Amino acid sequence: MIVFSDKIVYDRRITSICLEELFFLSDACAADHSGEKEGRVMEAIFWLGAVIVLVIIEIATLGLTTIWFAGGALVACIAALCHANLLVQVLLFLGVSILLLVFTRPAAVRFMNKDRIKTNAESLVGEEAVVLQEISNLKAQGTVQIKGLEWTARTADNKDTIEKGAVVLVEKIDGVKLIVRRKEG
Repeated sequence: MIVFSDKIVYDRRITSICLEELFFLSDACAADHSGEKEGRVMEAIFWLGAVIVLVIIEIATLGLTTIWFAGGALVACIAALCHANLLVQVLLFLGVSILLLVFTRPAAVRFMNKDRIKTNAESLVGEEAVVLQEISNLKAQGTVQIKGLEWTARTADNKDTIEKGAVVLVEKIDGVKLIVRRKEG
């Protein structure tokens, strides 16, 4: 391909091209496409409005969900300003939003929750408790006392029984029952 001024010579054919027309940069070229230019501006305004609405929703909910779609809308807005086709804008919006949601949300959630203090029942996991009633999963019985409260308890192993007065560690909470194991040593 050989380029001369504003004409392109290719396979012995000459085609006039107004490069500004492709990007609506000059008034002469834009005059023929004023409707398309206004359409692109309206699309950009729509995407910018979507960014604003999604950011407001994120601020209100703090769910770390809509912020990723706001990022996708911002990319679509930039694409609209660069005169990309509406289909390209929508595909960019969906693609960028999904990529941001899948790849950055887990890291953001971990970062946001790293200093979270466990409260209520969550704070019992890893704590010691004293067995008040023999714990036997087969007999469906067992009670422990932890932090001054009595809890129904079961062992992680169905064959294991823990006698009254033993000290146990809370492994997890299953509904309203503590799942415990013997404290070693």
